[in-house]
Amino acid sequence: MPRASQLRMLVAVLDDAVAALSSADVAVAACGAPDGATWQAAQGCGRAARGFHRLRARLDELPISEPDLVDARDDAGRLLAYHQWMVHQALNLAFTIHPDARTEAARLELNGLGRPADRLRLLRDALDETRDGEPRQG
Repeated sequence: MPRASQLRMLVAVLDDAVAALSSADVAVAACGAPDGATWQAAQGCGRAARGFHRLRARLDELPISEPDLVDARDDAGRLLAYHQWMVHQALNLAFTIHPDARTEAARLELNGLGRPADRLRLLRDALDETRDGEPRQG
């Protein structure tokens, strides 16, 4: 498969991943709300975790053979795995059945996905800029 096609497919998945970050970021931050997490936060985290899982599966299915794109796909997969893990940890902290002072202090520190979300955006942007003569998406 031509490099341009591989790059286009990879950027398309990363576009969807970047689009998913906003709602996931809000859901994780809601788990750290000072007055406690709501069931809406739990539902948002559940949707985000499923979305990141599906995105990782889509990445794994891409027929990528160019070494630099394989590396980029692997980096994106690790970032999505981190985001999925972070969502689960936010849920665990917000809805623990054994609350204690340390757990509550950690929960209150939740404010979103942080730098790994920025790294995913930067990865997508860098790949998008390398497309030769193709129109940029979104």
